[in-house]
Amino acid sequence: MINIGILAVQGAFIEHTKILSKLGVNSFEIRQKKDLRNKIDGLILPGGESTAMGLLLRDLDMFEDIKKMILDGLPVLGTCAGMILLANHLTGTNQTHFKTMDIEVLRNAYGRQLGSFITTASFNNTQIPMTFIRAPYVSHIGPDVKVLSVVKEKIVAVQQGNQLVTAFHPELTDSTYVHEYFLNIIKTR
Repeated sequence: MINIGILAVQGAFIEHTKILSKLGVNSFEIRQKKDLRNKIDGLILPGGESTAMGLLLRDLDMFEDIKKMILDGLPVLGTCAGMILLANHLTGTNQTHFKTMDIEVLRNAYGRQLGSFITTASFNNTQIPMTFIRAPYVSHIGPDVKVLSVVKEKIVAVQQGNQLVTAFHPELTDSTYVHEYFLNIIKTR
């Protein structure tokens, strides 16, 4: 049985739990270092505040362990702030976090909360609903990064090997497509 760890130090993690439950997939919350000892087949880095998450991961002494797990091939889904956590570069700042994906990300690219929106667009050639909340987008990709979705001429979902990121919140819709795509990454690992 697949076991997904969901980072639960800050942000929108409960909604991911609900989607995985809907798919019949076991999940657990990662709140402290000891939680990393559980069997983890995949990791979700949820939306929230990336700077706060990065600080908490360091304060809780989980940052290096999680980074190593990702670099060692653990499948990871990063949504919104999760995308920012995984990016090699963040436009306009020297601040970075895990730096495991060969992408550059522009934070809060669509403006403040009032710039948030809901749309339907293609993800991996399948039309799905997408919720953008103070969302980033990918401003540059490396040669090994596959673009999965473009909205308003901006890259909003990519995959690089075991890493999948979305600028939108797939957990805030009724669609399970992105989570199913992530589960396929885990199954083919």
